[in-house]
Amino acid sequence: MVVELADFPVAPIMGLILGDDDPRIDEIMKSIADYEDLSPVPASSPPIIPRTDYEPSEVVAGSASIDPIATARLHRRSELVLHGPSHGNPFVDVELNATFILGQTEISAGGFYDEDGTYRVRFLAPAVGTWTFATSSNARSLDGITGELQVVDSDRRGPVRVVDGHFAYANGTPHVPVGTTAYAWTNQTTELQDQTVQSLVDAPFNKIRMGLFPKSFMFNENEPDLFVFPRDSEGGWDTTRFDPEYFRNLERRLDELEQLGIEADLILFHPYDRWGFATLGTTADDRYTSYVTRRLAAFANVWWSMANEYDLITTKNRDDWDRLAGIVQENDHVDHLLSIHNWVDLFDYTADWTTHCSIQRGDHTIGKSVAQWKRRWQKPVVVDESGYEGDIDQGWGNLPAEEMVRRFWDATMFGGYLTHGETYVSDDDILWWSKGGTLQGDSLPRLAFLRRIIEQSPSGRIDPLPSDWDFPTGGAGNYGVTYYGGHRPRYRDIRIPEGRTAEIDVLDTWDMTIDRLPGIHTGLVRVDLPGKPYCAIRVVLNENHSESDRIEQNV
Repeated sequence: MVVELADFPVAPIMGLILGDDDPRIDEIMKSIADYEDLSPVPASSPPIIPRTDYEPSEVVAGSASIDPIATARLHRRSELVLHGPSHGNPFVDVELNATFILGQTEISAGGFYDEDGTYRVRFLAPAVGTWTFATSSNARSLDGITGELQVVDSDRRGPVRVVDGHFAYANGTPHVPVGTTAYAWTNQTTELQDQTVQSLVDAPFNKIRMGLFPKSFMFNENEPDLFVFPRDSEGGWDTTRFDPEYFRNLERRLDELEQLGIEADLILFHPYDRWGFATLGTTADDRYTSYVTRRLAAFANVWWSMANEYDLITTKNRDDWDRLAGIVQENDHVDHLLSIHNWVDLFDYTADWTTHCSIQRGDHTIGKSVAQWKRRWQKPVVVDESGYEGDIDQGWGNLPAEEMVRRFWDATMFGGYLTHGETYVSDDDILWWSKGGTLQGDSLPRLAFLRRIIEQSPSGRIDPLPSDWDFPTGGAGNYGVTYYGGHRPRYRDIRIPEGRTAEIDVLDTWDMTIDRLPGIHTGLVRVDLPGKPYCAIRVVLNENHSESDRIEQNV
């Protein structure tokens, strides 16, 4: 583990082992202070500013050719494809934008260079109608190109937003994240990527956490075929260019995820790195963030995560994260969801650029923690890392499936969301949590059952409801579920509000059964339970009818 954790900050690791308040931490830090490398981080090269004379004055403005523009669809990616100059390095020498206008709505989208003189401006239309567009560029041939984009209706739900403290698609449909994690699945072989997609077809997930850069950590020693950047002549990274082949593969996978109804939570930076991507410097970081955002913002199913375990990336501070998040916002014409994820130190989600909380915390009281974070930040809470179902030798990666499912239910009752991960020992080191492949955990059908219970709520969500002192209740309106977790009561007394009737179900969240109590219930009801863990009681209040009316209707 010394090798694996060599780049981690020492004090937080000791805090995990000894406890944050252990006085020995200060003693150890003082004793090793002389060994700390305090040499300054190498200075970044200055940004490359596109020149106004990239093309000579004799080049006719707007003379670049443009591909025929097909009819676009609402909430579906469209793009302008222009064919222009390729001399120099167009990745940095050319700046391109397009402004799209419909009535009083005006949206600016940044363009990017692909290769072979091809430039693209992608657009995700938020409304139907005839949009006009006009380009602007320091390259004369790309400047001042105008046209129309006809946008017609579609059945697409659009990007996910935060609405009244919840997640919802642009068309108003609720989105309840039931996510999974496969950090480096698009950095694997084509065959393994295909297998991952096929595994997701029958999985219960509608969100996946994934990185752009490859991962160097235990079980992750393979070298990818493609990277974000190409190599330079000396074998290092040419951070002034990007590899279009890498991005075409990534984009194909994003489209496949969208077809499956899965949101892609894209991680821009992470610390598990032997290639130097975590220490590129300010200029390269900014250029990478801008290019990625412009290239991928028109994918409706994208979320942005500034970092996985940001507090382990010691070369960046809060000002850096604010600056980089600002670049995302500046270049994302869709305003996708945006957050950042911690290792030990929770980020301050009062930052106005964070749309929701993306948190790592694994314990037996995750639901109560969710409630505290929701009150503290007044934003949706997604516990994106609470431990992984599996059997590897690491404490974070050998949760039994029962505990993984219990944590999901616990967080759900308190109005939060959890993200799944799977780390089962494999002779070929292909663990789902990082490389994808095949899913084998016993939690999968149970999480599908949970999604079913949530979706049967009249709001399509579960919010905290007034609860007894010992067990949480969640639901919406006349729909309430009380979850008993690892406890195993043999019965529970349920009181139906005066003047109301209800139908009552006993849910076994592990065996995935729903047993309805016969009849229509009023007053105080004793509900017999099987005396086993992971059960719940669901109460659905009927509309305000008299008991005789209700009985007559049932007859």
